[in-house]
Amino acid sequence: MRGKLQRFGSAMMAPVLLFPFFGAMLGLSVVMLNTSLFPSLAQEGTIWHGFWDTVLIASLTIFQNMPFIFVLGLPIALAKKAPGRAVFVSFVGYVVFNYYINGILAHWGDFFGYENFLTADGLIGVTEVAGRRTLDTGVLGGIVVAAIMIWLHNKYFEKELPEWLGIFQGTPLVSIVAFILMFPIALFTCFVWPVIQQGITSLQGLMVSSGVFGVWLYTFLERILIPTGLHHFIYAPFLFGPAVVEGGIVAQWIENLPALAQSTEPLREMFPYGFALHGNSKIFGVPGIALAMYLTAKPQNRKKVGGLLLAATLTSVVTGITEPIEFTFLFIAPYLFAIHSVLAATMAATMYAFGVVGNFGGGLIEFAFMNWVPLFANHWTTYLIQILIGLAFTAIYFFLFRYLILKLDIPLPGRQKDEDETKLYTKKDYQQGKSNSFAGKAKDILVGLGGKDNIVDVTSCATRLRVTVKDPSLVKDDKYFLSIGAHGLVVKENSIQVIVGLSVSQVREHFEGLLK
Repeated sequence: MRGKLQRFGSAMMAPVLLFPFFGAMLGLSVVMLNTSLFPSLAQEGTIWHGFWDTVLIASLTIFQNMPFIFVLGLPIALAKKAPGRAVFVSFVGYVVFNYYINGILAHWGDFFGYENFLTADGLIGVTEVAGRRTLDTGVLGGIVVAAIMIWLHNKYFEKELPEWLGIFQGTPLVSIVAFILMFPIALFTCFVWPVIQQGITSLQGLMVSSGVFGVWLYTFLERILIPTGLHHFIYAPFLFGPAVVEGGIVAQWIENLPALAQSTEPLREMFPYGFALHGNSKIFGVPGIALAMYLTAKPQNRKKVGGLLLAATLTSVVTGITEPIEFTFLFIAPYLFAIHSVLAATMAATMYAFGVVGNFGGGLIEFAFMNWVPLFANHWTTYLIQILIGLAFTAIYFFLFRYLILKLDIPLPGRQKDEDETKLYTKKDYQQGKSNSFAGKAKDILVGLGGKDNIVDVTSCATRLRVTVKDPSLVKDDKYFLSIGAHGLVVKENSIQVIVGLSVSQVREHFEGLLK
């Protein structure tokens, strides 16, 4: 069960990775429409205003259609066969689901508490999907329906029918089963969703009233669960779902960005949610860890260690992908990762206590274009406080990690006695090694996992290839995977994670090709 949850959670990375660019374009357009910066150009009616307002509207594509983004994105990673067709039937199933809800509430809306469902304006919890009014189940509804459709696709896509029914095999059969199944699911949703909405409203009040502690606990769980892959289930309901604010924190922040940019009121008074500050540990915490690891390495190994840490640190700071450096010490000294999680939570809670809020879940690109650049003119003091607190925690990270590494003599890269084990693979080493292409690396990984007959299924997240194997004893050790250019190996019984890096999507394509 945990393996299935891990694969499902990691599949959510496909939609999530779209957010930084669209967010950056939104932030840029807000800056360009700021009349304080461009007093004549940004006035309504100018060509400049028309162009950037159009870019702003297009930038909202992802954030105002997030249920569809997840409905279409999840099957790509989770379908065991024909993922393109799985995407297609997932879309069909989601639309059928919402059309059923439209019909049910059109006829019996009063019974479910939605009086005059088709004509009344301003009904709470109601939206429009594909031209039909329906319940606003948001990203949660999209994820649930996508999961059901992926299950149906995996179960029925290759089911053989009698020859005279052959025309209905494959995608048509999945759609037929979905058409039948979505009616009771839609009916059930009409019964339970009003209760869920009431619970969401109560949860919003509870989390907001929890204040600094609520932010601390959320950030701690988001970090500490990374090794299990279950951290996706912590941040997704907050950032993209209805756990705290309807539509998710990301969508609410982005839709209000123009108004926030024009206002001089404190950001926390206008947007009191601090559950998207976990990215600060990626910007300010990881550099402190990297510096401590570098300065505690043996002098003769620092050049090699420095090359690895520099690339990993830049990846964390710029893109917000922390796995390359976190997994460097996670499985050698897990308690360091626990300390990292506590510090990350404390940093976020401290910033929130001093009035810092916003969309700070990713890396520097997201920080800049979705926060600092569009809002700096009227909220520069808030961001100055954020940076000062962040740099203070960089120092705390550095001195604490340096002390613990030396005091406990933790055998991190560059500190081991065995030269083979301490060898770090630079870009040059990688290019000269076995895996000098995506196809080559995929082949080497397959060999290391015991061959294609040992593979049950494969998925991936932002940096890791996740594989379920039949016999874990056939999997080679961590040393082998380092030698082919991977960043490490995580073994949890039959669940194997090969830490590939940001090229994992390309490697997975070739890996699956080898399995076929």
